[in-house]
Amino acid sequence: MNRTLTRWFDELEPGDRFETGGRTITETDVVQFAALTGDMHPQHTDRHWAAEGRFGERIAHGMLVLSYAVALVPFDPERVVALRGIDRVVFKRPVALGDTIAVGGAVRELTDLDAGHGLVATDLRVRNHRGELVARGSVNAVWRRDPDLGSDDAVEAAGSFVAIPL
Repeated sequence: MNRTLTRWFDELEPGDRFETGGRTITETDVVQFAALTGDMHPQHTDRHWAAEGRFGERIAHGMLVLSYAVALVPFDPERVVALRGIDRVVFKRPVALGDTIAVGGAVRELTDLDAGHGLVATDLRVRNHRGELVARGSVNAVWRRDPDLGSDDAVEAAGSFVAIPL
């Protein structure tokens, strides 16, 4: 894993890439997620029902996969203030119990927010252990600027970024 997401906002550039380690989706994960959310759809919770369904077996909830994918991304708590949004998520393939997922991603866009913070849009691709794309989307996070940079330096540096409407 590289150190892309451990840098300050002003040190990031569009195109910076990162990879995560893997996480195996277990039956316990699916059962606990179903209980926590109340999503008891038989595709996730009933082995016999799911065996007769489109996928031939139980699969993980899409939101469980998305949650684990975002959790795998090594956002540095010293730099990332908050998750601002998740956009354009598409689930491409089911994730079966026992599948291992990992995330590859890249910084897509940097947007100035204020003298102390910027918005970082990252594109994520979630793949299973066979290398198949199972989901993709974008995560936007509020990121800290380097506190050692004076506010004048931070505002001047922000002029080089493309602003997007919020």
